[in-house]
Amino acid sequence: MKTYAICPISNQKINETVARFNGLFTVLFLIAFALTSNLFIISSLLVDFLLRATNNSKYSAFTILSKILVKRFALKERFINAGPKVFAARIGLVFSVSILVSSLFGFETTSYALTAVFGVCAFLESAFGLCIACEIYPLIYKFTYRSKLS
Repeated sequence: MKTYAICPISNQKINETVARFNGLFTVLFLIAFALTSNLFIISSLLVDFLLRATNNSKYSAFTILSKILVKRFALKERFINAGPKVFAARIGLVFSVSILVSSLFGFETTSYALTAVFGVCAFLESAFGLCIACEIYPLIYKFTYRSKLS
């Protein structure tokens, strides 16, 4: 039987409001990194994405703080499938690693370009709930599983 997935599916749910706050914190950290070039900032972001990308978001500082804010301000909870957000966290992890490595090797222009692209994606998630990683997933799926779909 052939299946044609357009989005990664999970049996877990995630609060979209928490995910959008996570996007906001990502934007703030990326701005701080762009202004200071402090590798601790990007390393912290990397660790946070690593936790979220491996389904360990309960240990993520961003997620913990986001949940506190959602509860504190009694914001509306909207539960969505966690699969796309885990995939997006993996893309965020790749960006974080790439930014850190390019910074360590002195490729400042590359580091800032990656930071800018990552920041725009995180902003779109935070402000509009638009997940760019989820938009590119069908392309990745198509190229990864092209031979299996034929």
